[in-house]
Amino acid sequence: MLLRHTPKQITERQALTINPAKTCQPVGAMYAALGIHRCMPHSHGSQGCCAYHRSSLTRHYNDPIISGTSSFSEGASVFGGQANLLEAFVNIFSLYNPDIIAVNTTCLSEVIGDDLTQMIRKGYDENKIPAGKIVIHANTPSFTGSHVTGFANMTRAMVKYFAKSGGKGKNGTVNLIPSFIEPSDMEEIKRLAHEMDVRFIMYPDTCGVVNSPLDGRYRLYPNGGCRKEQIIASGDSHTTLALGHLGAQPAATLLDTQCKVPFETIDLPIGIAATDRFIETLRNVAGVSVTETIQQERGQFVDALCDMAQYTYGKKVSLVGDPDILVPMAEFCSSIGMKVLHAVTGTPPAKYPFEERIKAVAGEHVIVKAGQQSDMFLFHQLLQNDKPDILMGNTYCKYIARDMDIPLLRIGFPIYDRIGHSYEPVMGYKGGLSLFIKLLNTLMDRIDRDAEEENFELIM
Repeated sequence: MLLRHTPKQITERQALTINPAKTCQPVGAMYAALGIHRCMPHSHGSQGCCAYHRSSLTRHYNDPIISGTSSFSEGASVFGGQANLLEAFVNIFSLYNPDIIAVNTTCLSEVIGDDLTQMIRKGYDENKIPAGKIVIHANTPSFTGSHVTGFANMTRAMVKYFAKSGGKGKNGTVNLIPSFIEPSDMEEIKRLAHEMDVRFIMYPDTCGVVNSPLDGRYRLYPNGGCRKEQIIASGDSHTTLALGHLGAQPAATLLDTQCKVPFETIDLPIGIAATDRFIETLRNVAGVSVTETIQQERGQFVDALCDMAQYTYGKKVSLVGDPDILVPMAEFCSSIGMKVLHAVTGTPPAKYPFEERIKAVAGEHVIVKAGQQSDMFLFHQLLQNDKPDILMGNTYCKYIARDMDIPLLRIGFPIYDRIGHSYEPVMGYKGGLSLFIKLLNTLMDRIDRDAEEENFELIM
């Protein structure tokens, strides 16, 4: 009901964010840390912050998310959290026995200026960290960036702490570094690489961690996740493919600087064109061939697009979400004849030309908004001025969709009210076909719902 008070007239805001179209850095950092095998994420801040970050991921994946916290009290908030963190090292290693603790900061620890590098060094010096165990960290203040930034910072920390060049030359392996995407999409990217017989290392890799099977046995550390030995070996890889400019490129850049592993940054493989670029780039850097199986998958996707193009042609769509997903999504929607009206993200694009990329793939008519004030309130205002036929975004779009009676296709993070995103990919040819089917069914359900009695057809 409160949405009825959203004014249609848009006023520029400098400091006020209303219902942000993003969440905070530690959520992404925690998710990335789960992509290392036998790694315990640790939130250096208050217990309440950690509880929010864990609950966000738990609700999205319907799977228990483990994490430690420094549990700041008033004293730690004033005098610093070093004592809390050192005690946490002792407790976590003795009780839960991870191989790695991945520490991320929060607003509180960043504002008071805790020096994590010094604290971790002290942990080693005072034997708070047992022999053979490792602690890494990433600075992830919640008052800047977004969950995508936090994911990128933690992935970059993996390179900083682990990746090494053995000095024996390159080993022919390809590093695959994804942005903040679903474990199902990571699995699909790995499947395509396996199908092409590519030797690769992927990290972070949350497949088999946040979508692990239920087999009657609880595992604190599931079987999935990239091994630390693989991340170390990535320093000797032939090349790196960064899948996503904001979430993956920072780690690839550091890997190039630190270990002289050259990299290419490409879009996430959503839709025909972006998947074609991924397959072609992978083929070139690995020196392999595209298999008949992959060509058949592509052909099935193209067949479905040709058969059902009449249902998407001319439809207007508005997008909200993460930049690394929005660019290929806008390209995909345009390629199937849809008109992209809006692309909104709360993630600050930094130096990435987000607006230029969206307009390059979807046309100059698109209204593109990014940054702190590009929130759900602004998105609602934009929709009131130019109403689309369908929305694509996360669960928080459902209130606007209900208020304006617009169909919603859920994609991105977080999705709290539907299932399947952690098991069914939207990337690659198979994932793209699945995404297209969901889009078609959403549009066709609306056609049936709105059809007059004389136009309610058995065959559409």
